[in-house]
Amino acid sequence: MKVMRHIGAVLLSGMVVLFLHTLALPAPSIPQRIVSLVPNITEELYLLGVQDRVVGVTIYCQRPPEAQSKERVGAVVEVNVEKIVSLRPDLVIASPLTDHKQTQKLLDLGVRVKVFQPPQDFEDLCAEFLQLAHLVGREKEAQEIIKSSERELAHIKEMIKGLPTPRVFVQIGEKPLVAAGSDSFINDLVVCAGGVNIAHEVKTSVYSREEVVRKNPDIILIAKMGIAGEREKKTWMKYTTIKAVQSNAIYTVDPYRFCSPTPLSFVEQVNELVRLFHGTG
Repeated sequence: MKVMRHIGAVLLSGMVVLFLHTLALPAPSIPQRIVSLVPNITEELYLLGVQDRVVGVTIYCQRPPEAQSKERVGAVVEVNVEKIVSLRPDLVIASPLTDHKQTQKLLDLGVRVKVFQPPQDFEDLCAEFLQLAHLVGREKEAQEIIKSSERELAHIKEMIKGLPTPRVFVQIGEKPLVAAGSDSFINDLVVCAGGVNIAHEVKTSVYSREEVVRKNPDIILIAKMGIAGEREKKTWMKYTTIKAVQSNAIYTVDPYRFCSPTPLSFVEQVNELVRLFHGTG
């Protein structure tokens, strides 16, 4: 019995030492040199006022325009590990789209990497923004931005209450045709603007034009600009039985703003959709 008590005391003592050692471990320092491989994260870093800490971005980090002057380290999926390391970052922010082998290589080289999951709705987007703010020591600023965005979103919802509910198809890819489904914050954009996403029953994936014809949306949104967007509009105009075609309600939207939102730009895009859906906003 004495032996058992002795063993128990030794184990307890070890656990106490381990606990105290864990408490003594230093918390990760606030990063001063950040490489962002996620377009909306790059924009959020600017919103939080830490743009001077951003030392590298991808070719798709277009917003704000000032971000385009930062060192380019690749695309969203394929990145230049050697170039990233040469920038001496103390934090690299990646997404699940970032090539896993390259992410692992950075970790093996001792680089701190944080992977942010893509948000599925406005609530997720705000939670991600707060998480980012915590990493860079800007929680207060993030909370103020979120509160402002929530107030504006509540005002929009109140303004459109009782208005007709258009059925909307959102195209985010053309070859193949890809629809925004229920797992995308784009679905939440449409809902917040008073519409119904005709592809809400599926996850974001390849979709057929025949299915769009069958579901007959009132509005078609194309996440393309310029020549590519106009080309897609012309393609849809061939499907003359669709209500959106008959009423010429086919619109292109800026893919950088529409597909990579911050809490602020999410609300701005909802306002834009309200204007398209209801002629107001």
